[in-house]
Amino acid sequence: MQKIVTLLYKVIRKVILLIRNRLDKLIAWIIFYGNNVKFGKFKTNGFPYVSVAQGGSCIIGDDFQMNNGNVGNPIGRPQRCIFFVDRGAKLIIGKRVGMSSTAIIAHQRIEIGDYVKIGGGVCIYDTDFHSLDAESRKQPETDTKLKKNMPVKVGNNAFIGAHSTILKGVEIGENSIIGACSVVSKSVPANEIWAGNPAICIKKL
Repeated sequence: MQKIVTLLYKVIRKVILLIRNRLDKLIAWIIFYGNNVKFGKFKTNGFPYVSVAQGGSCIIGDDFQMNNGNVGNPIGRPQRCIFFVDRGAKLIIGKRVGMSSTAIIAHQRIEIGDYVKIGGGVCIYDTDFHSLDAESRKQPETDTKLKKNMPVKVGNNAFIGAHSTILKGVEIGENSIIGACSVVSKSVPANEIWAGNPAICIKKL
């Protein structure tokens, strides 16, 4: 009896997923288009949160793939992908990039190369969000005005492991790998594996 129920359950689930995937893609298309995102072909499980401010720019290359929440990549810490681009900032994502439940926050410029894999729950920030001076943080006007922004660049073929955080001013070289749960606060040369908090070089490829 259980085998019959299991088979029926799997058939129903597959039909629901097929319908849901088409609806998710339509919703994602509307979200991208409504935020003036320039995008090509893409696949999605679920749909992202996108906010591109006036004067901001977001470009996503062809064959982009994303998983939002548990659908498609249930590895924990589920959320929708988040793309936030502030006024005058730029977010550029190359072709054949894949990501899951990723948060990318651009206050100046974030550039992701081609064929990059970004694991579940990764956060990429090009800003401190707040001033590093305690007195400045007391007032909202000076707090945001004096925050530091520095561009982030991820090179072609890089792989960023799940739940890692990439901080402002970091450049990750081509083919390099960031181990899971790392905090990357300084630039990573090409063809190296880095991991830890703060991330350090583990070995060369």
